Amino acid sequence: MKYCGRSIYFLLLISFSVLLFSAPAQALDASDKPQIEKIIREYLLKNPGILQEMQQIFEAKQKEEQIARQRDALKKKAEVIFASKYQVEIGAPDAKYQVVEFFDYNCPYCQRAMVDMEKILESNPDVKFIIKEWPVLGQQSYEAHNVSIAFGKLMPEKYREFHQQLLAMKGRKGEKKAIEIALTFGIDEQLLREEMKKPYVIEALQENNSIANDLGITGTPSYVIGNDVVFGAVGVAKLMTHIDALKN
Repeated sequence: MKYCGRSIYFLLLISFSVLLFSAPAQALDASDKPQIEKIIREYLLKNPGILQEMQQIFEAKQKEEQIARQRDALKKKAEVIFASKYQVEIGAPDAKYQVVEFFDYNCPYCQRAMVDMEKILESNPDVKFIIKEWPVLGQQSYEAHNVSIAFGKLMPEKYREFHQQLLAMKGRKGEKKAIEIALTFGIDEQLLREEMKKPYVIEALQENNSIANDLGITGTPSYVIGNDVVFGAVGVAKLMTHIDALKN
């Protein structure tokens, strides 16, 4: 359960409060345990709303702390987030506004996010997407991203089309399917395979993983837009709300 660990925390917190008001002044020992448990149980049965209230307070506090950590990470890692030597950009190179997207080629929600990206780019020439290759869905994803990074290095002008075709493909995508698509663009297979073995490919994936961890990103797609970290395939309207905030 998503919040089971937190519920225990709340119960302990409430238990401590109950003890303060209900227990004798002298130190408690093991013989007091049955009475304490009875008091706690009766108190919670009479006031079930307290658990929900405490959970809401705790979640709000956790959210505040998460945002603070994200803002700190955005400040410390701004260069690698927005201007990494490994990244690939989709959109006008001189576009003023940037959307950073973490994706996995085997993530079905990333397919929907790709459509959102294309719609945004079509109507916003002043926006570009910075693509962060982040395989989180197994070995096949890792292999597909190895091909993608190497392809992007060798044929950056064709990366957008390659990205679209591989991401839109049905079924699981690994090295074989990624190379098959790469070959349709006229790339030399031996040259591509040699490029895939170069250290920068792993370095790029490690850098993206480090950024994601520091930002508290746990799944794909996820975005960085200005000082905001946005989780999930939230759709064009939601993304544009954050983009418009950058413009205003």
